[in-house]
Amino acid sequence: MKPERYPIVTLKSVNLTNMFTRTLTICFLLSALSLQAQNAARLVSPEVLPDQSVIFRLKSPTAKNVQVVGSWKADKPIPMTRIDSVTYEAKIGPLPTDIYEYRFNVDGTMTLDPGNGFVTTGGTVVESRVLIPGKLGNLLATQPVPHGNVTAVWYPSPTLGATRRMQVYTPPGYEEGKGTYPVLYLLHGAGGDEESWISRGRANYILDNLIAAKEAVPMIVVITNGNPDVVSSPLNRPLAESTKDASGPAGMASLKFEESLVNDVIPYIEKHYRVKADADHRALTGFSMGGYQTQNISNKYPNLFKYIGVMSMGLFSSYRNSQPNYDKEKHVAQLKALMAAKPRFYWVGIGKADFLYDSVTKLRGLYDEVGLPYTYRETPGAHTWNEWRLYLTELAPHYFK
Repeated sequence: MKPERYPIVTLKSVNLTNMFTRTLTICFLLSALSLQAQNAARLVSPEVLPDQSVIFRLKSPTAKNVQVVGSWKADKPIPMTRIDSVTYEAKIGPLPTDIYEYRFNVDGTMTLDPGNGFVTTGGTVVESRVLIPGKLGNLLATQPVPHGNVTAVWYPSPTLGATRRMQVYTPPGYEEGKGTYPVLYLLHGAGGDEESWISRGRANYILDNLIAAKEAVPMIVVITNGNPDVVSSPLNRPLAESTKDASGPAGMASLKFEESLVNDVIPYIEKHYRVKADADHRALTGFSMGGYQTQNISNKYPNLFKYIGVMSMGLFSSYRNSQPNYDKEKHVAQLKALMAAKPRFYWVGIGKADFLYDSVTKLRGLYDEVGLPYTYRETPGAHTWNEWRLYLTELAPHYFK
């Protein structure tokens, strides 16, 4: 039996290098086309228009009702319109130059804007944010100017029986120099913490920009945690304190923090930092709860601060029922002692739409009755960061001049 014969096939030579190159090129082209398609489908949100209007967009194929809630309208919901089978849209503005926080309300559930990577935090609140450029917006923005440093500092507080956390801003050039600086002690409101004035308030960038423009003198800014029952912001608390509520102190609890600021914080700062350690070079400023604490501290220690700023807080308001047994005679005596100490600058500010507006009217009435000189600032807004950031840009240039 003869063996089977198979046809002989001759293969032509193949340039494997060229084949690999063509295959790789095709893969790159396909990847690029795929990425281009993804980018085309990705929503732009928020989109700031040339006239300072803002368009917010959200994809939600199953949602029935979508709203945008932002600080530009005192957190009042604004309906978003379905523009196709999956996309909702709302146009707001034009808005004045500023930073605005916002969230989407999707069928009753609050959510961040998935198209926006810029967020602010304060206490347990996290929100998306949008910056409208212009005079104020540029003051709040990160500009190409010399920057100071913000350091998280853990310090002993014998008054509160704990080691606590604060943020300390040192101005540009502090680390390299030998000079001494004035100090602004900056207090936050209820629900906030030692990070609020940095994340939401933009305090460090406000100071950077004002100092660079020579509108404010270089100063150290100390931002404490005004809640005496917790030692720090939520993510930085020891495990044993991780579930504690820090909705804000009231009554005697607030007094504990105030004593700690005087007995623990100020001595620590004046020992560890190059500061001008006298009343002429100390300022105390706070909003809401921090404005209440500012009043209490400056009233009880009239010779400690020459610069005082009270934001969005009036005459021992109904805030937490903190003064159910208000003693006017004692308060007047404190104010007269404060007048005798001759503060260089006492400032009171409030938004016309703020729920504490009437309490500030009462505070001003008492100050006028006693004869305490003060500068008054009234803005159209409400009890929001839009007011407090603005106030800081206006106050800092007055301090230590």
